[in-house]
Amino acid sequence: MEPSTLITLIGIAFASGMAINAIGLPPMVGFLLAGFVLNAMGFESSEGLSTIADLGVTLLLFSIGLKLDIRTLFKSEVWGAASLHITGSVLFFAGALFLLKFLGLGLVESLDSNGFFIVAFALSFSSTVFAVKILEEKSEMNSLYGRIAIGVLIMQDIFAVLFLTFSTGKLPEYYALGLLLLPFLRPLLFKVMDKVGHGELLVLYGFFLALVIGAGLFEMVGMKADLGALIAGMLVAAHPSAGGMAKSLFNLKELFLVCFFLNIGLNGLPTGDHLIIAALLVLLLPLKTILYFFCFNLFKLRARTSLLGSFSLANYSEFGLIVAALAASKGWLSNDWLIVTAIALSFSFILASVLNKSSDAIYQKLSPRLKRFQHLRLHVEDRPIRVGDAKVLVMGMGRIGTGAYDELKEVFGDTVLGIDNSHEKTVKHRELGRRVITGDAMDSDFWNKLEITDQINLILLAMPDHNGNHYAAIQLRNRNCSMKIAAIARFAEDIEELKGLGVNAVFNMYDEAGAGFARHVCSEMQNMSTPVASRLNI
Repeated sequence: MEPSTLITLIGIAFASGMAINAIGLPPMVGFLLAGFVLNAMGFESSEGLSTIADLGVTLLLFSIGLKLDIRTLFKSEVWGAASLHITGSVLFFAGALFLLKFLGLGLVESLDSNGFFIVAFALSFSSTVFAVKILEEKSEMNSLYGRIAIGVLIMQDIFAVLFLTFSTGKLPEYYALGLLLLPFLRPLLFKVMDKVGHGELLVLYGFFLALVIGAGLFEMVGMKADLGALIAGMLVAAHPSAGGMAKSLFNLKELFLVCFFLNIGLNGLPTGDHLIIAALLVLLLPLKTILYFFCFNLFKLRARTSLLGSFSLANYSEFGLIVAALAASKGWLSNDWLIVTAIALSFSFILASVLNKSSDAIYQKLSPRLKRFQHLRLHVEDRPIRVGDAKVLVMGMGRIGTGAYDELKEVFGDTVLGIDNSHEKTVKHRELGRRVITGDAMDSDFWNKLEITDQINLILLAMPDHNGNHYAAIQLRNRNCSMKIAAIARFAEDIEELKGLGVNAVFNMYDEAGAGFARHVCSEMQNMSTPVASRLNI
């Protein structure tokens, strides 16, 4: 790629991203528009740009694997909703396309019966890239609706892999069965991860796992490379350094994905016919979203969970481009449908961005109507969180939270309740006789389900991460809670920020730790009969 071309690409991508971000939409929408602008200027996609774009998607799926609990895929609300939706969606879009053909629309008239179902299948998927980006920006990857949405997307990826495998007529090699032995490599992969530390070797090891162990190995045996990257991430997801690896790869992944969005716009310059068909497909998108809502609702999820999960999937997918490209190469579809799919995908991202940005406001407005469809007996993970007779809540049961809990229990007795986001840690606390429930303060679902009563006198925000305490303080302020709120912080600016959100008392972790350490030393030295103690007149 020529230096002048690279400068132009970076300049237009940055300007478009900034402009779109300024009006409150995600920068990815600007990158999509930048691709179309560059296309209109005569630029075309290059092999280098496509390679970087593919690398971005591979790293994205690897990052998902690093955070994925495989047990999620076996839950009925994931595989059941995904299967029902893809079946209903294919039938719906095939029927809609048949109707458009009956009305005499040009491009649709060229479709035969196989073409209807291929296009419908391509449109049934939702974008993994978009959903993960939106959930990360909202810090809701760990929310119930976020986990279900990611699970549905992975199920869709599996359906896509099966389609691509059978449609190409190329089955995986017989030695692909050897991939079943990959779980036995986990101890070795864990040992290597123990040795790489937290610097550049951790990043490089992430690339090795994603591109060699994952994508490269799967491609070698005739399987889809991106699926291999996802599984490679899942193999090491349980390692303590998995979170650090995901953070280390985050910025690189984001940069590479810019090329992915640019590449969509560079696929082809649209004509009037392309724009008309793409616009009609976008008008059908709300019906696809409504279908998601009712599929989730069948599995007894709250109306809010179903709606937010549907909004995160309210788009068309990059897999649609892959399916359309394959069909075009086989002669099953004309190249026009590749351009139509790319435009519909771009427009769907814009619509979905608006929906997700206003998701809470939309839910509040539609809540009375949506709750009519809500089951009386809710899903076990989606039921209200009750605090019982608790008068004091300790949010974050790490070392500081646990110490505070034990001290407060001496004063308030069994009316102290601890809350922690780790279920394993919650179980251990219960075994030690503490009252602790599982809940993630960074999850908007948690705050939506938490029933805070007037009997609560004090809430202590003791999470080690300032973002958690900050988010919790915002949620408490929005609920106009009247109880006293105390929090911990590390830095002076964090203290001022929390006080500005209405926190009554903020304690500097370092100052308090130093004072506590000094008190502990003095107490211990009073019981010592050493020369040091004598010289200090203790």
